[in-house]
Amino acid sequence: MSSPEIASLSWGHMKVKGCSSNYKDCKVWPGGSRTWDWRETGTDHYPGVQPADLEEVLKKGVELLIIGRGMSEALQVPSATLDFVKQKGVDVRVLQTEKAVAEYNKLAGQGAKVGGVFHSTC
Repeated sequence: MSSPEIASLSWGHMKVKGCSSNYKDCKVWPGGSRTWDWRETGTDHYPGVQPADLEEVLKKGVELLIIGRGMSEALQVPSATLDFVKQKGVDVRVLQTEKAVAEYNKLAGQGAKVGGVFHSTC
């Protein structure tokens, strides 16, 4: 299964190819996507992305995870979260969201088993 392309990104809006939903923040993995609802894990800009935010994507067999920190990079990514991903044997890249989406789409287009979590505002 291939990772779906992110078809569009603008402030507060993301669209994944092949999915009828529009997302504010989203999770993507080979064969699927869904909204990233921070309320599920109590995530906020600080302290930032929690391991629980990433578990679902990591369980989908990804070899690389891309984290989009927001348009202004307000979303923090603690080192403990990065260590958690690496302990699962998955490479991780943390980028500003527009750069993260471009990197994700490039890798997905090459057939990589890439997943991502993307914050589309601040």
